[in-house]
Amino acid sequence: MKHKFITIEGNIGAGKTTLAMMMQEHFQAKLILEEFADNPFLPKFYQDKEKYSFPLELSFLADRYKQMKALLNTRDLFNQVTLSDYLFIKCKLFAKVNLPEDEYQLFNTLFEIILPNLPEPDLLIYLHAPIEKLTANIKKRNRAYEQNMDTTYLENLQHIYTQLLKSALYPTLIIDTTQTDFLQHPTHFKELLAQLEHDYPKGLHYATFSALEPSLF
Repeated sequence: MKHKFITIEGNIGAGKTTLAMMMQEHFQAKLILEEFADNPFLPKFYQDKEKYSFPLELSFLADRYKQMKALLNTRDLFNQVTLSDYLFIKCKLFAKVNLPEDEYQLFNTLFEIILPNLPEPDLLIYLHAPIEKLTANIKKRNRAYEQNMDTTYLENLQHIYTQLLKSALYPTLIIDTTQTDFLQHPTHFKELLAQLEHDYPKGLHYATFSALEPSLF
């Protein structure tokens, strides 16, 4: 495997964790997953975004920093494949969408202090999905606090992820999830693994897959 630290990103409901877990099993890799289940501010945020946006974003900043710092300290980054289902800069993206300008500027000051101390991915895998598919996936996974999520919120996140991709900060492999099904179409997963053997310079690259088999129903 050419890439020792791979990050998988995408909008809410894009399938990041599912793909990360499949790759972890294949590579016997170290896996870093977003710690959201025990975050006390997340359900409150979906009930009252104005009140809980700032503590939510600070809590995620702290949690992600601890995870990334631990990765750097263990040096596993240089000895085995490491997978993460989030990019640290995600903190800044969500803060930009969720916070008023004065709070965002304070948050960004903290973010910029922390960022230089953390590792960057050798490869970013970005899962792109249309809003309709994101909404369907969110309903399917049935987390209670997500069920009334406003599609405008997903659209805003989609826009800011697009801005990130345009900045070309990392070697990035883009996957169109409308054309792939890693769980139900194993050939797609094999094709992805083959493409991960390539070197990718900084910038955007597009993964290619065989056509999905038509449904009989």
